[in-house]
Amino acid sequence: MVVTLHDLSPLKRRSEQLRAGARSKLRHLAVQRAMNVIVPTETVAEDAVERLGIDRERIVVIAEAPDPAMYPRPEAEVAGARARYGLPESYLLWVGCLKHPDPRKHIAQLAGTPRKLPLVLVGPTRPWAHELPDVILTGHVPDDDLAAIYSGANALVLASEDEGFGLPAVEALACGTPVAACEIQALREVLGERATFVEPGDLKGLIEAAETIDGPVPDPPPWTWEDAGRSTWGVYEQALAACQ
Repeated sequence: MVVTLHDLSPLKRRSEQLRAGARSKLRHLAVQRAMNVIVPTETVAEDAVERLGIDRERIVVIAEAPDPAMYPRPEAEVAGARARYGLPESYLLWVGCLKHPDPRKHIAQLAGTPRKLPLVLVGPTRPWAHELPDVILTGHVPDDDLAAIYSGANALVLASEDEGFGLPAVEALACGTPVAACEIQALREVLGERATFVEPGDLKGLIEAAETIDGPVPDPPPWTWEDAGRSTWGVYEQALAACQ
């Protein structure tokens, strides 16, 4: 068996994960039985060693990558997405899941931070998200529309204090959109100098950075989805061979 762990936030923030008990036990059982455990960053590998007691030799780091649909879209597609989702000409963007409040993402605090540009939140929602003040919700959008929304944004903002990888940041760069983020270990590992970082928790500084980013947008990390697929397939092949 091979297990993939995207992050270990529920184990790091147990008091904020009310339904994590059964899932945590199942995850722990699965990783203890697995021949290999795939994680997206060295940050998650360290967490897995510390919190699950996994031998580092069994862990394989395979970075995530943007879908091939994530590339800069022409103005006509951007304008079409704006019209479909009621977006303004200029806006800041956040992308993720809004089905339940995730304390580590600081979405409510981000929504309440004063800013000059509107904030667009993209992702599947539940009623709580519709109570957030002064934001534009799109709900779930297909990949082509997501790429156009990325392409039209002034910047992507990430207020998280914990991430396993930070795929929206890589997707944004792939679409030619700058990224402003709170500096945390996984994001620095993945992005290096490709984003504008502020201190964790400095949401005012984060918004100011996002609204004033200037200059050419760095290319995303060169790792592709095909690279990730081949590496993942290789881990499964090795695990199967070891059983024969």
